[in-house]
Amino acid sequence: MRLALVSATFVLVTAGCSILSPRLFAQQVPDAAYRPEIKQPTYVPGTGPRVGIDEAHNNFHTAANRYSPFATLLARDGYIVKPFSDRFSAATLQRVDILVIANALGEANKDERNWQLPRESAFTSAEIKAVRDWVQHGGSLLLIADHSPFPGAVNELAHAFGVRFSDGFAYEQRDYTPPDMFIRSNGTLRPHFITDGRTPSERVDSVATFSGSAFQAGADAQPLLVLGPKYISSSPRDGQSVVDESTARISVSGWFQGAAIRFGRGRIAVFGEAAMFTAQLAGEQRVPMGMNHPNARQNYRFLLNVVHWFSSNRS
Repeated sequence: MRLALVSATFVLVTAGCSILSPRLFAQQVPDAAYRPEIKQPTYVPGTGPRVGIDEAHNNFHTAANRYSPFATLLARDGYIVKPFSDRFSAATLQRVDILVIANALGEANKDERNWQLPRESAFTSAEIKAVRDWVQHGGSLLLIADHSPFPGAVNELAHAFGVRFSDGFAYEQRDYTPPDMFIRSNGTLRPHFITDGRTPSERVDSVATFSGSAFQAGADAQPLLVLGPKYISSSPRDGQSVVDESTARISVSGWFQGAAIRFGRGRIAVFGEAAMFTAQLAGEQRVPMGMNHPNARQNYRFLLNVVHWFSSNRS
């Protein structure tokens, strides 16, 4: 997404279209040609940990559509990747080792024309308990919530793990055009297994994100992507995308857009942006947005390092 300055009003747009436009969503399509090199897959094809990509909660990103490059990348590394189309329960979660939830929405807000407040939780109380217990006993959760309205839909689940999203648009106060760059040398990309990798060849020194949300986490959280001093989060009162001088905003300097958490015997990785883990073509001009962007060359390695961190919990 691109944040353009028009007079005194900020308007979130992608490829020249308002984020509220139904055409925008239709114009974000997966880049089927994106295929980064994996010199040595971690597992023999079809023998790795089981990855389920949530499709039961009105998810904007699914394995067959906008997250197909995500699914393809992990499958090429040997993981068993399938859609997860059931509600969460102790029984259904036993089918997977890694659960991916990307941009879920509640029933009341599933239509982009109805993103008004208050947000409805995408998950029932029973589902939240089931996921919490599953992680506690060794499951791995990748939780992704982009800009408003997605944080509001997952906040109840996030709270179960000590995470609190700001349900808005996080951006740096400047003439803003994504991507946001998180760089090891300036401290916005932090050292961790996920950024260091298993070998020097897997080290990540920069990660690009494409607008999103900000979150805080408990003391046990290990920061990965940390927002700089000029970042704010704006939350439009109507729950939509136009941000003007009256829009509520808070400083999110030092907040996270990525963090890793050990929880019981399990692990959680939380991110406030979804495009960073896929490869999309946006708008009529088919502009690269995601791992296929020229500034995001290490994003695919970052994603593989995330799932390798999950996998190391099972060894």
